Amino acid sequence: MLKTRLFAIALTLFATQAISQENVQYEVSITNITLAQSFTPQLVVTHPGNVRLFRLGNKARETLEILAEGGDTGPLTERLAPAVDEVKTIDGLLAPGQTTTTTVSAESGRRFLSVAAMMIPTNDTFMALNRARLPSAGTLEFMVPAYDSGTEANDQNCANIPGPTCGGVGYVGAPGEGDEGFVHISNGFHELGGDTLSPAQYDWRNPVARITVRRMN
Repeated sequence: MLKTRLFAIALTLFATQAISQENVQYEVSITNITLAQSFTPQLVVTHPGNVRLFRLGNKARETLEILAEGGDTGPLTERLAPAVDEVKTIDGLLAPGQTTTTTVSAESGRRFLSVAAMMIPTNDTFMALNRARLPSAGTLEFMVPAYDSGTEANDQNCANIPGPTCGGVGYVGAPGEGDEGFVHISNGFHELGGDTLSPAQYDWRNPVARITVRRMN
């Protein structure tokens, strides 16, 4: 009788462990809801709760700076990969009004999702979903703001903005005059005069993206 009970307990523990390690599939849809900003290739990552892309008020890591100034997800992917469930990049620009969809997996249990992409044309602004809890069932929708990495002065000058609209310089690396020095909610485009882009055309109001996450199994 005791052996039977111990076997049953062991079987229950094994089943519980198997469930906890099950990979759960999620469908992630990203919609650009700005009027005139595009999103560079979009980083999508599932991860445990001790991982986050950034902390508001803190200095941006270089890997985030590279994404925010130039749209390159490679260095941030490399930094995150050892500690996350899955990390991928959706290639191509996401234009205003467009939606793109991908699937990612995560271990079942208390898992999280983060998404990030540079907004162009800007100097160092990015949209991000930072450490949002994945749905235990059904669908969750997130309205996502724009953030400023604080790593480059917001001069709205095409010479300092990459992408098809401007074709300027992206990631620079060296700190410069006018850098805010910390990650914060972006305050958008402002009229600076001279050879700068027009706020009337490229400014926005938060949120800038809608992200929908659906648990598939």
